[in-house]
Amino acid sequence: VLKKTLKEGEGYERHNDGTVVQVKLTGKLHDGTVFTRKGHDDGKPYEFKIDEEKVIGGLDRAVKNMKKGQVVLVTIHPEYALGSSDSSQDLAVVLANSVVYYEVELVSFVKGKESWDMNTQEKIEAARKKKEEGNALFKAGKYERASKRYEKAVSFVEYDSSFSDEEKQQAKVLKITCNLNNAACKLKHKDYKQAEKLCTKVLDLDSKNVKALYRRAQAYIQLVDLDLVEIDIKKALEIEPDN
Repeated sequence: VLKKTLKEGEGYERHNDGTVVQVKLTGKLHDGTVFTRKGHDDGKPYEFKIDEEKVIGGLDRAVKNMKKGQVVLVTIHPEYALGSSDSSQDLAVVLANSVVYYEVELVSFVKGKESWDMNTQEKIEAARKKKEEGNALFKAGKYERASKRYEKAVSFVEYDSSFSDEEKQQAKVLKITCNLNNAACKLKHKDYKQAEKLCTKVLDLDSKNVKALYRRAQAYIQLVDLDLVEIDIKKALEIEPDN
């Protein structure tokens, strides 16, 4: 993803997780064919929330660091654009493996609510939402993006001293699920050390979590810690002999 500024923007405020942007954009092919045009004609800018799969990955990346009023020309290669199959867009078909070009103006943006401005129940709801987004990305095979969602979910509920007992229990369940799912992402990406650390975090909260023991054993196999593999597998089988 390459970005060239055509007009400088204003201000120093930065986007955060959950920012909603309003843009004017035109998407073109290499020969100048316009395949999409949004936010120009009806007087209303095109609005989307960044990092929520609402637009192609390259556009998400480009808009994230833009300032209000900035205009950029973005060159996006196929892996961050429309991919390896033909794609029918608003005004034209984009052929497989095409490099695409967008001119984007960031009209305005509204930042998402920061975690320190949330009450405890809002933090739990925000964590649940990020977990669900992570699950959807995991099912789609987008493990790196799923991993980031699980990390964000945990960040909302990591420090729970102000939570009620019931909220602490909800936070604990979320931390276990998200760290466990994130460990699965790390295994897919062959990041065995991080997978092991995440499973250990789960086991600190729930020492009899068989999935965590099994996934940590998978990580230990790749890290050639075979004695530790044996300990985890034996413990898992003690907990669930018929598994």
